[in-house]
Amino acid sequence: MLSFMERIRVVPMSAGALRREISFRGGIRGKNHAHEATYGRMPCVVFQETEQGLHGNFLDFSYQAILGRPEWARRLTKAYTAGRWVPRRGDRERCELDCANSSDALLMNVFCYPGMLEHGPLCSLLGVERGAVPVFGYKPRAPMQGSATDRTEVDMLLGNLLVEAKLTEGSFQTAPMERVMRYCGLEEVFDVDELPVTDGVLQSYQLVRGVMAAWAGGRSFAVFCDARRVDLVERWFQVMRAVRSCDLRSRLALVTWQEIAGVVPGMVRGFLGEKYGIFGLGGALCAS
Repeated sequence: MLSFMERIRVVPMSAGALRREISFRGGIRGKNHAHEATYGRMPCVVFQETEQGLHGNFLDFSYQAILGRPEWARRLTKAYTAGRWVPRRGDRERCELDCANSSDALLMNVFCYPGMLEHGPLCSLLGVERGAVPVFGYKPRAPMQGSATDRTEVDMLLGNLLVEAKLTEGSFQTAPMERVMRYCGLEEVFDVDELPVTDGVLQSYQLVRGVMAAWAGGRSFAVFCDARRVDLVERWFQVMRAVRSCDLRSRLALVTWQEIAGVVPGMVRGFLGEKYGIFGLGGALCAS
């Protein structure tokens, strides 16, 4: 049987290597767009909106669509945690979606593009009905013991599909197992002994949280990531293998940005190639 990398035919990259490539591409794009670069050994390109209402980190049509919906535009104000590394950081506010490496910006570039959710090939790839309206920063509120609910968010709700989007992030975050065990139904959903736990700390918390939210709400859950990030792919497959229910496992999927690039309109496809080095593949990868 072919390995994942043999099936997708891309060169594996670490989080740092992918950040360097996207930053390099951002520098080239920055020749025609207002931007600055952070300090440090691996500078990151930070774009900014122009007086003409354009933004170098976005497709023009996507950006205008975002500005036209207040609930989408609020996402643009998400805090940029590396802002202290930007020159003249006190002269204006920088936000996470200004950063060339932002997975949220990548997600919104694709799914806010006008007519994208009427586009049959993409809807078929994701298993969603045409006309769905994305909700970004959605809080599924999975139930926890003691009448509490999980208040953390997933990156997008699209119809009945919950999405966690990744690009250059180093991991899926961690959490103490003491907290994770508070999810109602955790041992019904997972073979807990098969989860990636080190010294009492769960190594892929966002993934387990997403699966629990899908189970609690009767939804599907997909991870979007770059096919070159084999480390993230392997972590997701490790968590999927620990799911007990075949029915729930069938509602979990890995969708690579390369697969998405293979089914989107030409203008979006060209943007993904130029800005991120993402070029098209075909066929979503589900749990088996």
